[in-house]
Amino acid sequence: MQASPQDIQPTGTPPKRPWQEILFNRHNLICLFQGFSSGLPLYVLFTLVPAWLRSEGIDLASIGLLSLVTLPYTLKFAWAPLLDRYRPPFLGRRRGWTLSTQILLLVGIGLLGTWEPDISIRNIALLMFLVSLFSATQDVALDAYRREMLSDDELGIGNSFFINAYRLSGFVSGSLALILSDRIPWAAVYWIVAGFMVVGIVTTFAVAETSDDSAAPKSLREAVLDPFVEFFSRDGWRSALLVLSFIVFYKLGDSMATALQTPFFIDLGFTRTQIGVIVKIATTWSAIAGAALGGFVMLKISINRALWLFGIVQVVTIMGFAMLAHIGNDPVALFIAVSAEYLGVGLGGVALAAFMAKQTSLRFTATQLALLTSVSAISRTLANATTGYIIEAIGYFSFFLFCMLLALPGMLLLFWVAPWSERDTAASQSRS
Repeated sequence: MQASPQDIQPTGTPPKRPWQEILFNRHNLICLFQGFSSGLPLYVLFTLVPAWLRSEGIDLASIGLLSLVTLPYTLKFAWAPLLDRYRPPFLGRRRGWTLSTQILLLVGIGLLGTWEPDISIRNIALLMFLVSLFSATQDVALDAYRREMLSDDELGIGNSFFINAYRLSGFVSGSLALILSDRIPWAAVYWIVAGFMVVGIVTTFAVAETSDDSAAPKSLREAVLDPFVEFFSRDGWRSALLVLSFIVFYKLGDSMATALQTPFFIDLGFTRTQIGVIVKIATTWSAIAGAALGGFVMLKISINRALWLFGIVQVVTIMGFAMLAHIGNDPVALFIAVSAEYLGVGLGGVALAAFMAKQTSLRFTATQLALLTSVSAISRTLANATTGYIIEAIGYFSFFLFCMLLALPGMLLLFWVAPWSERDTAASQSRS
């Protein structure tokens, strides 16, 4: 998708920088610390809180219903224009909003453990919703900051650092917190976990502001409508719909294949201990390695070509789950299949993140990135809603072959949205 004429570099295509210059700069360090701050509250909601509630005797149905409080992650585009329009009275437009949400997250996460689940579940649900709201808002601000900070040739490696730090933050709530909970009260555990938000707070104070207030929307109407008008008029509404369709379909096959992976492993006869150890190790190393490898590869090749190459890997690695369904209960096969699948997940994820960032206008980064990341969540929603019915109808082996077919529409859309021969720098946006 081409940038609007006013966004194209007026002095022509800049010379390609050495990969060492792109890799070894402080922008990647900033992405690392910001990624940790972004991931921590999400893993608190998805990992730590369910473990806490279950250990306190809350039934599974109630715990499942509490997942609805994470709705702000899907709807964050609705209030993202406020972050483009309004500037807090301190630190600037991006850092001001980021710091505000980080302080609120530190307090909100810490307070979670002060309630008794058996008598205050409604208060816990309300606080979970607020943590989700603050976390989604922090993501809007951090996504905008990262897009404004990174040049186009830094998008791949920068997003790689961000995504890997995002995943690594899960060890705080998924490992450290659970270990501590066997030794100290839950209230203390939550305040210790909340204390890790200091990483993001210190980073926010240490970095420079990226937003240009002179380019900010001058009215709320301009902040709400102009990002959508600009996106859909940049190359016409057909081109915009192709981009949105591609974002939905590019990872649909992966999302479907992994949506019910734990029940799949149980149905193959693996014990919960085997799943907990083998799958956790396999997913962790391969997803991190995939994102890191994707970032390094994108130092050498364009975003467009990365989407092609990594998309092919995504399609092929789904075959590992199909083969596992055929082989059955084999721990070695389980480790190989999961490792291969999540290697593809990591590669495709970093390329898609870079692509979405490149589609935004620097005038409306918060709103447009919030829109695109919300659209990308549609594939996960479709997968969660329909996977069980499909598996019951056709069985696991045929299901994973079907997932491979579902990945093909996203690959075909690459011909229009990211042609192999088109240089990414042709759509570079002005950094002035």
